[in-house]
Amino acid sequence: MSKLFRSPSPLPEAARARLSETLNARLADGLDLHSQIKVAHWNIKGPNFSSLHPLFETFAVSLANHHDAIAERAVTLGGRAYGTARHVAATSKLPEYPQETSRDLEHVKLLAERIEGYLGGLRESRKLGEQDGDTDTVDLLTGIVSEFEKHVWFLRASLEG
Repeated sequence: MSKLFRSPSPLPEAARARLSETLNARLADGLDLHSQIKVAHWNIKGPNFSSLHPLFETFAVSLANHHDAIAERAVTLGGRAYGTARHVAATSKLPEYPQETSRDLEHVKLLAERIEGYLGGLRESRKLGEQDGDTDTVDLLTGIVSEFEKHVWFLRASLEG
């Protein structure tokens, strides 16, 4: 990571650097997840199309709003926000999305798995925020975790029965 910029945060520079780095990792995962959700949204077929197509769009819009908050938190801490397609492709921890998928419940399963992976990274970053005493980052990530746990619940409920 490059030199930090001046920040209004009272956290030590080393903590701000760690937090900015982990926030950028979550930004990369989130941008990757967003593109995967859009692929599912565009290509879904099957009897559940009419309910899942708009649900996937809701997930994508929500996630896009969180990207901005995550990126701005990294910059507020004195870091930079990295989010080009090439950077995301090189750094995201999520598995590639099988773009030939079309069946509705297969998309549901794949997105549930990927959102769960995204949640794992968010929880790791939140733990780092807790260790460094950054309640603002913890609060930001807790809100995203709560929302996306609910999204996974919706998806998993669609697969049960």
